[in-house]
Amino acid sequence: MMRFRHGNWLHLFGLFAISALFLLPTRGSAQRHAAPLSEAEEEEVRDAAIEPTRRVAVYQNVVESRVKRIQDVLANTRAQGRRDDFHDAMEAIASLIDELQDNLEEYDHAHRDLRKQLPKLLDAMPRWESVLRQPANDAVYDLSRTLALEAVADLKKEAAEMLPAETAYFKAHPPNKETDTNKVGPVIGAERFSVR
Repeated sequence: MMRFRHGNWLHLFGLFAISALFLLPTRGSAQRHAAPLSEAEEEEVRDAAIEPTRRVAVYQNVVESRVKRIQDVLANTRAQGRRDDFHDAMEAIASLIDELQDNLEEYDHAHRDLRKQLPKLLDAMPRWESVLRQPANDAVYDLSRTLALEAVADLKKEAAEMLPAETAYFKAHPPNKETDTNKVGPVIGAERFSVR
């Protein structure tokens, strides 16, 4: 039988206590880290899986709803939990834009025709950036804001490069009326954000 001295027990207890701290959830993490898509939005993204133009529009509308959430919270200065609301909306925007960007990369490689949707997306992004910058600096959401702004900047760059490339591609390779260049099989998407 192994004997422990008093100091060994304290050492083991200390290691156990430190290990337990790393396993405990942070303040409100179960509530604050909800999926960026609601069940209805997830269904809408899934339904648009084979239509790239529609899918990009769906993601754009979902991001718009999160941007509007930030505007609503800004307007209601007495609301409880404003800082957490800003954090959650900004975190969702970053995640959704990353997902949209993954889809755009896939569509670009597959030469899907997004010439009608990309200008609308490019027009929306400056407003997204403006709204993301409106809340005052706060440690609770500054990192989420930075990530969201970086995601918007990356998406803007990719969409701005994609539009002339698509225009040139489809000028050289006009779509055949019998072949729909805007239909694909399932692409990256909502399954990553399943609501639990």
